[in-house]
Formats: sequence, structure tokens, C-alpha cells
Amino acid sequence: QVQLVESGGGLVQAGNSLRLSCAASGRTLSSLNMGWFRQAPGKEREFVARINWYGSNMAYADSVKGRFTISRDNAKNTVYLQMNSLKPEDTAVYYCAADFSVVPRWNYWGQGTQVTVFS
Repeated sequence: QVQLVESGGGLVQAGNSLRLSCAASGRTLSSLNMGWFRQAPGKEREFVARINWYGSNMAYADSVKGRFTISRDNAKNTVYLQMNSLKPEDTAVYYCAADFSVVPRWNYWGQGTQVTVFS
């Protein structure tokens, strides 16, 4: 089992930045792919970004490209989501996800952290 705990959410004015963190614990975390998803009120959960174990392969949703950056520190078992130039439409609960599969199925999820962007 893998446990994921997000932190760093909050209330921020549009144009500003936030950094989310997700700490992983549990079984050996080698080869763990990690990602971020979000769910806005009344909408389905959507993919935001993902990163492989080595930090050499990242992918982003079109809506956040150029504004968000995913990174990881394997020594700390932590993945980050740096969110710049935030927009009101970025308001959502952000979830950390993880999986060991080469093509992630996202078997592990955190509890979520709220991000609210006001204009």
C-alpha cells in the first residue's frame, strides 16, 4: 500500500502562485509514477500533470501548460506542483495520485487539497 498526503492548498488571488506538495509513504516507492488531478465543483476529475520515477518524463494538460510545473524529490518521497499565473478556473480540489505501472492506472490517491483562486 501507498499513502499520499497533499498539502499547500489555499486561497489566492488570480495571477499569483501556489506550490502543492504530496508526500508518499508505505511500501518501497521505487518506480512510483506520480501525478496531479483536480476536480472543480460540478465537474469530473481531470488530469493535470504527471511525472515518472526518474523525473525525466512529464506531461501536462493543455489548460496548465506553461503555467504549472511538476517535479519530485525522491529522497523525500515527495512530488510538487508549482502553479503560477493562477486563474479563477484553476479553482478545484487537487488530488495527488500514484501508480507503479509503466502506463499508470492511478491506483493510489490522496485526500485532496482545496485551491481557490479569486479575481
